[in-house]
Amino acid sequence: MSKLSRTSLTGSQNTRPAEPLAVPPGFEKLAYVFKCSYGHYPWDDWERTALAAGVPQDLAGLGRATMREAFQHDWDAPLKSLCGWSDDGQALLAYALRFPKAARRRWEILMRTDGLRGDYRPRSPEWIWGYLRSDAQRLRLTL
Repeated sequence: MSKLSRTSLTGSQNTRPAEPLAVPPGFEKLAYVFKCSYGHYPWDDWERTALAAGVPQDLAGLGRATMREAFQHDWDAPLKSLCGWSDDGQALLAYALRFPKAARRRWEILMRTDGLRGDYRPRSPEWIWGYLRSDAQRLRLTL
């Protein structure tokens, strides 16, 4: 008898099927995003909700872009959470409504630095990985 015939690769009727693997935390959101269609991604939905709540159009667009970049550039988990990924953007919306100037400043810094990964030196067109201007360093400390 060969080794393969003794191993019963097809299994028997008495064995239970294997339990499905648990989805790692965060991957449910990933699967959800991949099923979305153009114009109906979470950041698009957030922008529509923000506009309906009274957030100015340019600020809602910046919030949308920040939420999208946090996902697409895979910013670290605390920044993704800050950008609406842990609560479907509810805290992001509340922040934009309550502190619009601070929200704009924070989101502009996050976009400029690609999630606090690097920055432009003053008077230079070159973006440098790991370098942060003082405003971005202050933001990192407050987060």
